[in-house]
Amino acid sequence: MATLADKLPEQIPVKARTISWPAVAWFGVLLIAVYFPILRHLVAQWSTDDDVSHGFFVPVVAGYIAWQRREKLLSLEWKPAWWGVGLLAWAGLQAYLGMLGAELFLQRTAFLLSLVAMLLILGGTEVIRELAFPLLLLPFMIPFPTVVYNQITFPLQLFASAVAEKSLDVLNIPVLRDGNILELASQKLNVAEACSGIRSLMSLSFLSLVYAYFFDRKVWMRWVLLIATIPIAIIANSARVTLTGVFSEIDPSLAEGFFHEAEGWVIFVVALVILVIVHQVLNFVYRRWRPEPKLAKEQGLA
Repeated sequence: MATLADKLPEQIPVKARTISWPAVAWFGVLLIAVYFPILRHLVAQWSTDDDVSHGFFVPVVAGYIAWQRREKLLSLEWKPAWWGVGLLAWAGLQAYLGMLGAELFLQRTAFLLSLVAMLLILGGTEVIRELAFPLLLLPFMIPFPTVVYNQITFPLQLFASAVAEKSLDVLNIPVLRDGNILELASQKLNVAEACSGIRSLMSLSFLSLVYAYFFDRKVWMRWVLLIATIPIAIIANSARVTLTGVFSEIDPSLAEGFFHEAEGWVIFVVALVILVIVHQVLNFVYRRWRPEPKLAKEQGLA
């Protein structure tokens, strides 16, 4: 026979957490209104700069992941962390200094800091912890600072040029390299910044995290795949430069225009396939070398 104590948990409903949706809406509208000039310029760059064209998808994917966690968020006890006010003030000062110095990176990252501060003020650290992953995705929509971008792109240009030179030599295609310039019999190829691989590196890094989130529960796998995108993107881009050199010997028009852009998309898809293969290989090795649960328990490992 069931006792009264056994029935009590079923009879007493759990009080749902209440969230001040008007406050959330107010903070959201105010945040967008304050940073609207900065956000408008950022969106304009997404539409004109192929290096950051993936920026359109970043807030959409981050928002979708946050929406998936809505039940967990509603079950949390929202306790405002008032030190978020200090972070909000810092973000405002950073945005102001960025506007004075015409430094776009400071302005744009100030928006992200303000978003985190807003969540702290509304819900506290528990909300931040629950939304950590989608918040970590948002920086991928912001281009690198110009100084950092230039420091990264030029070495990548030189590396891609050097790899293409060696590869073309193996294919018995005469080539002379001068820095990032490849001189072929048909024409000169300039490995420009757009061909440095930074575009595919930024997009592939974002997609690696999203892919690992949806197709693998292991948190460490996200960071491993993120690191793996660096050599994958660099090698794939070097292959693109090599193919451009090969096609230019067949027909110089194939090294520019639509064919050159289509070649870039094909190489990017190949890089994605390589990333998936790397994931499958890592999982195979992990399952092979990971002790079975029963065996691990018997050996005192679990």
